[in-house]
Amino acid sequence: MFSITVRDHIMIAHSFRGEVFGPAQRLHGATFLVDATFRREQLDDDNIVVDIGLATQELGAVVAELNYRNLDDEPDFAGVNTSTEFLAKVIADRLAERIEKGALGEGAKGLAGLAVTLHESHVAWASYERGL
Repeated sequence: MFSITVRDHIMIAHSFRGEVFGPAQRLHGATFLVDATFRREQLDDDNIVVDIGLATQELGAVVAELNYRNLDDEPDFAGVNTSTEFLAKVIADRLAERIEKGALGEGAKGLAGLAVTLHESHVAWASYERGL
């Protein structure tokens, strides 16, 4: 399996419901490094996984929708604990929608999968992987 990874970052605010979250139940900020890894079994006709420029552009567009937002105020997340794992899935699914609409070009039609990893710090991160 071949892969490429592109990176961006987001800064958000949110709070959690539930004792398991301790002090994170209060409103707090988080900054995440966001890695999106695109996978395919065979390289395309240009011998690439996907156009890195387009992948970077589309990841940037997806994270821009979340950046500098209080997720508690976003209708899409009403009543949801926007955990790192949950946000990784949101970003992966939004990227997948863009891929399906052709935003990464014809070559992206051969992609087999996508993984999104949100790095909370140098010692903790969460990922979500999905097929395409």
